[in-house]
Amino acid sequence: DAKTYQLLASGDTAGVFQLEGAGMRRYIRELKPSTFPEIAAIVALYRPGPMEQIPTYIKAKHGLEPIRYPHPVLARYLEETYGVIVYQEQVLFIVREFGGYSLGKADIFRKAMGKKILAVIQKEKAIFIAGANARGFSTELAEQVYALIEPFAGYAFNKAHAFSYGLIAYQTAYLKANYPVEYITALLAAHAGVTEKITSAISECRRLGIKVLPPNINRSEANFAIETDEKGGQLIRFGLTSIKNVSAGGVETIINERRKNGDFKSIEELCRRCDLRNMNKRVMESLIKAGALDCLGNRGTLLNNINEILSLAQREQKSREAGQTTMFDLWGQQVETPVSPLELAEAEVPVKDKLAWEKELMGVYLSEHPFSAFADKIAAENTILCGQVDAEMAGQTVLVAGMVASVTHLVTKQQKNFVKATLEDLDGSIEVMVWSDVYSGTTELWEEGNIVLVEGKVGVRDDGIQLSCKKVSRYEPGKQKPEKTSASATKTVNTAEVKPVTNGNGHKPEEKPAPRQRHKLIVTIQDSGDIEKDANCLRQVVYTMKEFPGQDAVSLWIPNEGKIVKLKIANLNTDYTPELRHRITELVGEAGLKVEAIADAIT
Repeated sequence: DAKTYQLLASGDTAGVFQLEGAGMRRYIRELKPSTFPEIAAIVALYRPGPMEQIPTYIKAKHGLEPIRYPHPVLARYLEETYGVIVYQEQVLFIVREFGGYSLGKADIFRKAMGKKILAVIQKEKAIFIAGANARGFSTELAEQVYALIEPFAGYAFNKAHAFSYGLIAYQTAYLKANYPVEYITALLAAHAGVTEKITSAISECRRLGIKVLPPNINRSEANFAIETDEKGGQLIRFGLTSIKNVSAGGVETIINERRKNGDFKSIEELCRRCDLRNMNKRVMESLIKAGALDCLGNRGTLLNNINEILSLAQREQKSREAGQTTMFDLWGQQVETPVSPLELAEAEVPVKDKLAWEKELMGVYLSEHPFSAFADKIAAENTILCGQVDAEMAGQTVLVAGMVASVTHLVTKQQKNFVKATLEDLDGSIEVMVWSDVYSGTTELWEEGNIVLVEGKVGVRDDGIQLSCKKVSRYEPGKQKPEKTSASATKTVNTAEVKPVTNGNGHKPEEKPAPRQRHKLIVTIQDSGDIEKDANCLRQVVYTMKEFPGQDAVSLWIPNEGKIVKLKIANLNTDYTPELRHRITELVGEAGLKVEAIADAIT
């Protein structure tokens, strides 16, 4: 389907199975897959070990570099994947072709290597080389092939698994490309109650121009649903059970009654027509605060009289149970039964409170966004919006203005406080790490609802883009440079000279940075006995190093049975900074990181 491949090539894969992470979106945009096997391959490659070959795979696919095979005899096994080992089956075929293994023994070989037990690896290597020699291959070539397959043996997908994942990825991309409103509605329904997923999907709706309507007692279904406007356009309506504290049991009778006898015209009519025994005060408050009853009355007034409303509902229910009727009831549906209006004390609610309720109960702002008042001012300046920061800016320093949407307070192993905050605006959101040296002098700024200006370094993690905060201040239109940083004094900067984006080292293009000492970082990952835990630690170390691209060397060591296994990951160089040191020691401890100076300096 042409639309599907266009969507994939654009990297517009938010909400698409397996392809929605920031790193994956960057790679699939570079790959521009044109066949289904390429989708399966990128899914399989996006794992520690194999992922180091993604650039090679992409360049070979586009003819930017020649397809290379370890030996011509392996071309038939690696042709489909442009000379790159992607699947477990390819490992098995190579071991059979070179080492003379049966496929059964080849799989035992693969599993043994996957356990990373040094003695087993050395034993299997000797058997493999001996088998290769017996089949006429040189020891040097056999060692080269063995070194090529070793990183893949423990991490590669089998082909059936990758194609199954690839099929669901293609199907979800197809639905998003051809039926975006239906697909995102289903996505919202599937993730109802998961605030992060709802927020992300609503942001995608804004980006695609799909209007999302607030919950409405006379329009909403239990879950998210599609509505059609007067012009035939499709809209998404928020579901009642997507409001926090509201369950299906609490609104089922309301929805059924509305379908049977039409819309509710007043709060009194709602109380009379519906059995609200499953709707306690908390549920009613949530519906009112979320705006679901705005069509029946002022939000502040309804909330101020919630006890009277619930009392009326109880009285009406008791009357029905006692079998009481009025003379109007005898006429059935031909005469509308009058309901005595409640005497409700009027009350108004500030817009700020309404927005806070919407965020709390639905995870998003639907009436308007608190950042709206600043949006035009931001656009007129050089400040970047949260949604404009992407993986292409990795390593760069940017200025971002936004509202602090959430704050998670954390503590380092050294018992120093730091926070992980989410900064958002009308265009999207971004995660900001505020380490202890910056946080200690800016604690009052990191509160939900504050509008701030952040200067930070862009990093790419598996789960998205991340900003490492260097400076922060309250946002003041016309003032572009954050002033607040750590407690230590900083040199005053002329804001008129500040550019929002610099090169990776923070220098202006015309400046020549002074020579800098190169380093070699030795990271030791202790064997905890939990293979999955250790593998995850390794992944996090690699991802963190990649967030700080540079020219400092990295060596990964894993102690095993009294010996050290040294892992070599291609193209893994980093930029050693105090922040990087802090991040790595958080993962492996102070004893897990050793830094050595390298003789030649970077100029």
